[in-house]
Amino acid sequence: MKILLIEDDDETANYVARSLRREGHSVERARNGEEGHTLASTYAHDVAIVDRMLPSIDGLSLVKRLRGEQWKVPVLFLTTMSGIRDRVEGLVAGGDDYLVKPFAIPELIARVDALVRRASRSGSDVKTKLHIGDLELDLVDRSASRSGRALDLQAQEFRVLEYLARHAGQVVTRTMLLENVWQLHFDPRTNIVESHMSRIRSKVDKPFSKQMIHTVRGAGYLLRAA
Repeated sequence: MKILLIEDDDETANYVARSLRREGHSVERARNGEEGHTLASTYAHDVAIVDRMLPSIDGLSLVKRLRGEQWKVPVLFLTTMSGIRDRVEGLVAGGDDYLVKPFAIPELIARVDALVRRASRSGSDVKTKLHIGDLELDLVDRSASRSGRALDLQAQEFRVLEYLARHAGQVVTRTMLLENVWQLHFDPRTNIVESHMSRIRSKVDKPFSKQMIHTVRGAGYLLRAA
């Protein structure tokens, strides 16, 4: 599952992100409303967790703006504002659920899962599967297959492949992978990306006659239908 977390408090954001990643989810974080709007408008997500009190654009205004742009991703508001009026304001603004700080991580995870299930049943734009040619990724089960054959991917390998699949047909740079899969905003000076790509290729491409993952020399990687 691809989750957009819009939270300005580093301690809260790190705690939530770590917990969600342990569940096998991919988390992309924005630190203010403007950055949140950019990420929400640019990339596909399955659910968004939005703090109400944000710099630049507050959470309510951000969600109202996105809903006005026909953005249909389910939204869970996080806030210290616990009054009935506050909850109503959040739902009227376009939120789908409301969780008051401090909160328990198991409840947060359960609410996020429920929002995605509800959106899937209601036929919204939230995708639970990605298809690129004969490659299929199940975003709920965190599993992948090609030509109907299951691919034995480790959790981090699935995240890398998911990121490539969400950007199929586009060149994905090493920096993009480090920042969006490993959440590293610096070069660790290791071959972490290259080693993961090698293992993924051995599972996605090697057993099949046609290659899907391509190296673009001096630029990065490209996933496209075989």
